[in-house]
Formats: sequence, C-alpha cells, structure tokens
Amino acid sequence: MENLFSVSGKVAVVTGGSSGLGAMMAKGLLANGAKVYIAARKLERLHATAETLSEYGECIAIPADVSYAEGIESLRDAISEREGSIDILVNNAGANWVAPIGGFPEKAWDKVMATNVKSVFFATQSFIPLLKAAGSAEDPARVINIASIHGIRNPGMPAYAYSASKSGIIHLTTHLSAELASSHINVNAIAPGLFPSEMTKQIVQNEGILAQAIQQIPRRRIGEPEDIAGTAIFLSSRASAWITGETIALDGGMISKA
Repeated sequence: MENLFSVSGKVAVVTGGSSGLGAMMAKGLLANGAKVYIAARKLERLHATAETLSEYGECIAIPADVSYAEGIESLRDAISEREGSIDILVNNAGANWVAPIGGFPEKAWDKVMATNVKSVFFATQSFIPLLKAAGSAEDPARVINIASIHGIRNPGMPAYAYSASKSGIIHLTTHLSAELASSHINVNAIAPGLFPSEMTKQIVQNEGILAQAIQQIPRRRIGEPEDIAGTAIFLSSRASAWITGETIALDGGMISKA
C-alpha cells in the first residue's frame, strides 16, 4: 500500500510538453521519479524547457508536430529507438481559435480539430505496441487525454472548434478505454478549468478579468501546477489501476456551480 502513488522508474511521453499544462505535468512526473520525453513544435522553447526540467529528473526533448500522421510517426520512431516500452502517454498538445460565428474560418476549425482530436487518436494508435509492452493486469499502461471543462459545458466565448474538440476527446476517451482494456492499457481524461497557460494569458494577466473569473470558481482560485501534476500522477500510478474511461473535472468546482 505504501507505493500506491509511485511513478518511480516509469517512462512517460508528454505531447505539448514545452509549456503550460504539459510542462507542469512533466515536472511533476520527473520530480516523482519518472523518465519523461516532452514533444512540441517550437524547438527553442522545447529545448529550453527540457533543460529547465532536467533539474528534476531525466527529461528528453523530441521535436514533433503531432497534428499530422507523419509527425506522430516520427515521434514514435524517436521514442522506439530509445525505449522498448512506455508506461504513460499524455496527449496534451492543444490549439484554440476564437472568432465570431459569422466569421469563424474553416482553416481554424481544421487546425483545432487536427491538434485536439485527430492527434489524440493517432498518437494513441501509434504508441499501442510500446504501451502494451509496459502494461500488466496489476498495473496497466496509461493514456491520459487532456480535455477541458469547455467540453462539458458552454464556454461562454466563441471558441466553437475548441469546445467541440474537447467534448469529442471526452467521448473518445470512453471509446478507447473499452477497446484497449484487454491490452492492459487504461485510458482516462482530465478536464481542466482555469490554469495559467499560453491559452489563458489574456485572463490571468489582467487583474480585473481574473478577479471576475475567480468569482465563478467555488474554490476562489485558479489551478496551480500541483493540481494538474497531482492528478496526472494519480492517473499514472497503481492507485488508479482500476479506473478507465473516466474524465476528471479539475476546476475547483466551477462546473458544479449552479
């Protein structure tokens, strides 16, 4: 029982790991003994983040654009050259686009869907052999998909593709979980509320808007790195071995508020 929440010695891959929630989860996994590969498109930021996170453990940067199949295959091949198995795949890479309904462009819809939904399915598909090699009946391999509370309720802003994509991730999580359970791979999702990130900087860097946002959160604060990291660690550890197909709303009670 004493090692229920341990991820020591596990190997994780975190897409979109160079900033925001991805970097927070990577740091938490590293600090608790996991080896972590982070993947992202922007090379300078990716390598800078890997260098910073290496203070906490073995963090390896792999440049990759997971919004298309070739990028995913390149990432998988790079990992396969180094590892015979992986214990944890965190599908975190994401994109957003905000525009009025009358002017919402098709290219934006396609970009958001490719990054937020297509990449989750094809990254999971691509890493199945490595995940199967790590999983067991007692402690399955884990896939953690990053959704959003905006996939559960109306976000109140014209982010149509984003909310649709995150809703799709929640349903895809349940579908994949049933398909992969027999291969000893658990698939769950986290639906974060307001956290500091590149996507939310216009909120968190404006004191007035931030104060209004916090009033909508029963816990009266925004998410902190420990919140997302702790949830990812739980979903990666033996403690959650019998949980699959679930989405955890990580929002300080926001979607529960009447």
